[in-house]
Amino acid sequence: MDDSAHDLIGWAVRITRSCNRLPQHMRCQRTPKMKLYYAETMNSWKTCAVARLVGPDVSFRPINLKSGEQRCAEFLAINPNGKVPVLVDGDKTIWESNAIMCHLAIVAGSDLWPRDARQVEIVRWFGWAADHFCRFAGELYFEHVIRAEFDMGAPNPASVAEALGYVRHYSAILDTHLDGRSYLVGEALSLADFAVATILPWAEAAQIPLDEFPAVRRWHERLMELPAWRSPFPAQIEDA
Repeated sequence: MDDSAHDLIGWAVRITRSCNRLPQHMRCQRTPKMKLYYAETMNSWKTCAVARLVGPDVSFRPINLKSGEQRCAEFLAINPNGKVPVLVDGDKTIWESNAIMCHLAIVAGSDLWPRDARQVEIVRWFGWAADHFCRFAGELYFEHVIRAEFDMGAPNPASVAEALGYVRHYSAILDTHLDGRSYLVGEALSLADFAVATILPWAEAAQIPLDEFPAVRRWHERLMELPAWRSPFPAQIEDA
């Protein structure tokens, strides 16, 4: 071991001892956990999955949408949009699920958000999911899942028919892209996969015709092999 290594170890030991001699309230403190506010919905699925997968220090805070907790003053002070998910990291508050995924990956130094030109491809898939695939698949999710869960009446047949047509159109595009590929961007899992697939855990309940698109089905089955994707939501609130 060279002298610089000895000096570094000695410095660390001295700092630790100094901290331990301080009163409790003045001792060295760990950086507080990030707080991820979520509900068991499609956009929270991908953010909670990334938080579990990359492993930063995150405290999961469920928001009860049925009771209107997202509209209370305390939550609106965090996100005036009254939406989940939201991430609080120190003095930073981050809305929007894709931005939250990026922040979590950056903090963790994860290759899910690569530091090269692949970022452009990932952002392209973010936009495609939001504007096309998940937009219309999300309408099926609303009609078949959310309406029932929140006692909003039966699905609207016209809305279902229109959304289903678009879902088939964009699923065909996705299926062609995934034919012969394991992931959306390059040869490795990325945030693009999570952004596009976030509706697919509800495919059966939302009556998304996944069986018509074998490459899409195989791709999502591969994602479901990841424990963090298969079961992203914590069982209970963690201690602060």
